[in-house]
Amino acid sequence: MKRVSLLLLWALLVTSVHAQNPLKLGQDLRTADPSAHVWKDGRLWLYTSHDEECQADFHMKDWYAFSSTDLVNWTNHGAVLSVKDLAWANDYAWAPDAAYKNGKYYLVFPAGTGIKDRQNPKNSTKWMGIGIAESDNPAGPFKDMIGAPLWRKPYANDPVLFIDDDGRAYLYSRTSGKNYLVAEMADDMRSIKGELQPMDMGGYEPPMEGPWVFKRKGLYYFTMPEHNRILTYYTATSPTGPWTYRGVFMEQENNANNHHSIVEYQGQWLLFYHRWLDTPGAACANKKQRHVTAEYLHFNNDGTIRKVERTQDGVNDFSRRVRSGR
Repeated sequence: MKRVSLLLLWALLVTSVHAQNPLKLGQDLRTADPSAHVWKDGRLWLYTSHDEECQADFHMKDWYAFSSTDLVNWTNHGAVLSVKDLAWANDYAWAPDAAYKNGKYYLVFPAGTGIKDRQNPKNSTKWMGIGIAESDNPAGPFKDMIGAPLWRKPYANDPVLFIDDDGRAYLYSRTSGKNYLVAEMADDMRSIKGELQPMDMGGYEPPMEGPWVFKRKGLYYFTMPEHNRILTYYTATSPTGPWTYRGVFMEQENNANNHHSIVEYQGQWLLFYHRWLDTPGAACANKKQRHVTAEYLHFNNDGTIRKVERTQDGVNDFSRRVRSGR
């Protein structure tokens, strides 16, 4: 019996050492909506939203940054921007994104005001817009240089910035009434050129949240949580479409929302996303909490994305993979 107990203890210890999902971003720190980037310092950076403990209805106040070279050991750079730093919003610090251009780092983020009344929606006063902040350092602090959202109508959140090879920057977001919109950013990254423009999605435009756009081997990918839960994607030969729907690459889990990003780092393609997990010891242990996780992403020869399964190990063997050239 003692031998069995020791074996079970050993198995638990091995699992705790090697399992890396969720990512170890900080003790008792709840993070979600990861935006992954590789900057000139050679580190992989994550910009995330921050769930306050036991928060009600996603009343969130700041955005965090983390960096790593092995995807196992992470540096927590703390809050890089807060709604306290904004003159035009005081709540709803939701999913951010980041970009590098003009020798500056940019944080694009949603924020808002008011209250959402779920029982009586007609009484809701909630509004959200998209802001952009700048820094000389990827770890911030970031500063809102325009003191206002990029636009006030339509209501918008979940922005993503994509910088193409020619240096042109495109902003995509989720808006009220109409999704699948894009705008080119002005060269100084402090405004958009003209109006938001609808994209040709090939006739299929399901409800979605947080899109993510990237480029691989000349092909553009528009990825999203379809119906806020299932990760699906389109491809195109232009960052503004027309787009061709390609299907699902990660199924939903527990009927919970997902929010993700995709990046290549040291020859490995990676998917960062969040999961709603039981969190023993948390102040609100009776409800699932959001945690950032990661998996490897693989492509077929024709550029389509292979299905990704959620794992406990995640990318814990990243350094070994890089060394072996797998």
